[in-house]
Amino acid sequence: MREIILAKLGEVVLKGLNRRSFEDVLLANIRRRIGPFGKFEVREAQSTVYITPQEGADLDGAEERVAKVFGIVSYSRACEVPKELDSICAGAESYLKRELLSASSFKVECRRSDKKFPMKSPEICARVGGYLQQKFPRLRVDVEHPEYTVRVEVRDFAAYVHGNARRGAGGIPVGTGGKAAVLVSGGIDSPVAAWMMARRGVELTAVHFASPPYTSERAEQKAADLLRRVGEYAGHMTLFVVPFTKIQEEIMAKCPEDYFTVIMRRFMMKAAERIARREGCQALVTGESLGQVASQTLQAIVCTDAAAEMPVFRPLIGMDKVEIIAAARRIGTYDLSILPYEDCCTVFTPKHPRTRPALEAILRAEEALDADALVRDCVGRAKTVKIEPNR
Repeated sequence: MREIILAKLGEVVLKGLNRRSFEDVLLANIRRRIGPFGKFEVREAQSTVYITPQEGADLDGAEERVAKVFGIVSYSRACEVPKELDSICAGAESYLKRELLSASSFKVECRRSDKKFPMKSPEICARVGGYLQQKFPRLRVDVEHPEYTVRVEVRDFAAYVHGNARRGAGGIPVGTGGKAAVLVSGGIDSPVAAWMMARRGVELTAVHFASPPYTSERAEQKAADLLRRVGEYAGHMTLFVVPFTKIQEEIMAKCPEDYFTVIMRRFMMKAAERIARREGCQALVTGESLGQVASQTLQAIVCTDAAAEMPVFRPLIGMDKVEIIAAARRIGTYDLSILPYEDCCTVFTPKHPRTRPALEAILRAEEALDADALVRDCVGRAKTVKIEPNR
């Protein structure tokens, strides 16, 4: 009897002729993420990934990583036993002993993928359940609302016994949905937006705008730390830190104050798009939510979008702040996001920003600026930071 991890595929199973390519990317992602914990055999069959540790491998560490791999809908640790009823019963008794001793009721569920196995699923459930009830006489059978469920899977290679499966990260494998550049401020919203796009298989490049001396190096470090948290799900990425002070000072000096925020965001889009094209990205991603602040009204978003030619994805657009905060807590970025380090979006804030700007008025205001030169300069001075996921 040996212990392995069974990871169930999610919507990858719904793919057609290209399903194999999704599975190949998923297996490569799993191997890369669990690699630091030793040698594992990773293979897929019957919509399940079998992760088998070799001698000395850390199965606990591998399980933590598998839980955050997009493309896995659920996972469980299981014991592998020969495809014989006696072995299945003995494996369930020994492997699940602690859980069965603490439960008051149970049931057995069986999935028989190997149709050559002589017993059908209901018979296996009855025989294993009867055996366990003899070994654990305090247990009563409750098929409707059991406190614990024993699961038996009879596969082509062997039989597997495990308890309740744990929820996986879902989504589709990172690397199957193209590549996009996400604008990361250091607040609550943008890391959640990055996580949501990675969950749809998008490989991420990140852009952060810094405004020294108005913002500190701690704000840059905060953005990098947030991306490392996101990287626990999304994998490694590159962060470009763009110096933005000169542009902000030019806007403040030469443009109407109430247009400052929208014009600033338009320049962010221009700079991010230039970096995105250079890095082979097909889209931009922001953490904007409709109506949350003055720069995120529908009219302001229309003006912002007009600054970029490539698509701009806003996965949070219909979410309110409570929902976004809940998501940030769930993925582990909230505690970092609320650290009190100012970012470039919080400096030079106008007292009364225009909430319904007209694009024509914005374009007229921008005529006072040499946009191409300003964008070219800040992108040329951008600093590159390699982001590796937290270990």
